[in-house]
Amino acid sequence: MGTTRRFWWNFLRMLVAMSGGMLLLGPLWSLVWPGHASGVEGMTLLMATNMTVGVGVWMVLRGHGVVAVGEMALAMYVPFLLLLVPYRLGVLPADGVLLGGHVLMLPCMLLAMVRRRDEHSRPVVRRQLGG
Repeated sequence: MGTTRRFWWNFLRMLVAMSGGMLLLGPLWSLVWPGHASGVEGMTLLMATNMTVGVGVWMVLRGHGVVAVGEMALAMYVPFLLLLVPYRLGVLPADGVLLGGHVLMLPCMLLAMVRRRDEHSRPVVRRQLGG
């Protein structure tokens, strides 16, 4: 598999891991912290956390370093944090924060990946948790 194809395949797998984080951790938060989704800020940041955990675990298992995982975490949080400002100022509705955050997150994730293109294009180095 070529490096460009591997890069895009890795991006697609990270989107799946991100979705998995939301699907698996979302219900868990509802049990542990009922009412957490009552405010846009809390719901948005918790959702970003769920996605970041999913992608972070995936990246660690695939041999990515701590710095790369941290950069990806920033790529996933920053769009939501930026959009919470106009939301709090009353110029962006709650749906705009959620939709806009997801839309902006994709190019931010790609930017983080391009920054470490070699790392995201090389053959997978698998790690086992706890090892």
